[in-house]
Amino acid sequence: MNEKILKVRNVAKAFDGREMIHGMNLSVERGMIYGLLGVNGAGKTTTFKMITGLLRPDSGEIIFSGTSVSGQDKEFLREMGILIETPVFYEHLSARENLELHLQYMGCGVDKIEEVLNRAGLQNTGRQPVSKFSLGMRQRLAIARAISHGPKLLVLDEPVNGLDPVGIRQMRELFLSLARESGMALLISSHILSEIEHVADRVGVLADGSIAKEVSMAQVRKDCPEGLEDYFFNIMRGGGRT
Repeated sequence: MNEKILKVRNVAKAFDGREMIHGMNLSVERGMIYGLLGVNGAGKTTTFKMITGLLRPDSGEIIFSGTSVSGQDKEFLREMGILIETPVFYEHLSARENLELHLQYMGCGVDKIEEVLNRAGLQNTGRQPVSKFSLGMRQRLAIARAISHGPKLLVLDEPVNGLDPVGIRQMRELFLSLARESGMALLISSHILSEIEHVADRVGVLADGSIAKEVSMAQVRKDCPEGLEDYFFNIMRGGGRT
């Protein structure tokens, strides 16, 4: 069995007295791509923010690489690559300059920036400031920044948002390469279920504040030859919940 790089155990979170997450349990192994699925408002982004230390759970625990993410020490963030909601950049700087600043902050060398930009499809942007980037280019840069310091875990909320079909395929190939060749773990949410179906080893369906179903993609294909979309809607209708 591969090492469990992330463990979420019985986590709960409420806002203004309304429980958004309760009894949340999931784990991600090294080299695994885990797809977290759910409708708008299901709690995916809240879950990601708790995993990355941006929100503190009301109860339960989240352990990343042996460290609680709720502690005062946020050193663990150096081993995570994060893309949650709208990415923010230094608009007057180029893609390369933005990555240089990020890597300096992370305490990493800048010798692999060109390789990272190439993998993200930004190799020809030169000195062009980010303010001139399209939505798709900004998303590529956000992914490049997330992977640039060689994290153990990528947490990606709607990572192919704004990408054209070419970009979506490139990112799909990149994610698979990071997991298979580099042993990186990826936790991804996306409303494009076909993309999750292409890359995920395991999926969790988030409904009513907790994981309604967690299953390998191999089992999904066995149980539902029509694919992940039909499987997802079956779960949301109340069929097959654990």
